[in-house]
Amino acid sequence: MFDLTDKIALVTGAASGIGEAIAHTFAKRGAAVYVADIDETNGPNVAKAIRNDGGIAHFLKLDVADEHDCIEAASTIHRKHNRLDILINNAGLGHVGAIEQTTVDDLDRLYSVNVRGMFSLTKAFIPKMLERKHGVIVNMSSVGGIAAVKDRIAYCTTKFAVVGLTKCIALDYALHGIRANCICPGRVETPFVKARIKEYPDPEKAYKEMAATQAIGRMGTPEEVAAAALYLASDEAAFVTGTALLIEGGFTVGK
Repeated sequence: MFDLTDKIALVTGAASGIGEAIAHTFAKRGAAVYVADIDETNGPNVAKAIRNDGGIAHFLKLDVADEHDCIEAASTIHRKHNRLDILINNAGLGHVGAIEQTTVDDLDRLYSVNVRGMFSLTKAFIPKMLERKHGVIVNMSSVGGIAAVKDRIAYCTTKFAVVGLTKCIALDYALHGIRANCICPGRVETPFVKARIKEYPDPEKAYKEMAATQAIGRMGTPEEVAAAALYLASDEAAFVTGTALLIEGGFTVGK
């Protein structure tokens, strides 16, 4: 089950955290993976680690906020393979603050990556998917795209938009062999989250409080989210489209 042999996959934001875990997981299941990221240091290292582990991986420098970059990424992959089987729109930014602490520039910065980046990259790959009548798209939303999170107005606004974007794509292309779903993780212990926790006056207290927001009392791991992405990308999920899959340890159970 969950065999991705001979599949071509592109994972954005794959230089670390959830994206890195997805890239490794897909490669272990047989996919040729494009590790796409703006980070030209960690990105190539992730691709190299996958190859050292026996997988197939290539680094692709990509700024999803740049529409031209998105178009070029699609052109590069189509020239080499004439197809992309799996698109994982994982790249994203965060911001802390209620509306009073959030500027229009803050909102625009998040929107340019979290929403417009997904829109632009998906639009670049859709024509070839339509031509082949095959394609799988998995977008990374958040528990903050299902339920409001305190002091995260810009982040939640964009992640709610991701859920809507995903459902629209799923509906528009359901009869054309293209599936689109999104994943809504709770708090996941990534390098980004760890770095933000260190900025708190009492990091240990902040960590415990964040872990406690999940009903099961801990944060998730990147690998647990990657397992969900593997399911949605696989043929075993052929009857699944337009869903927002919660992987959040019970964050929303009591809400």
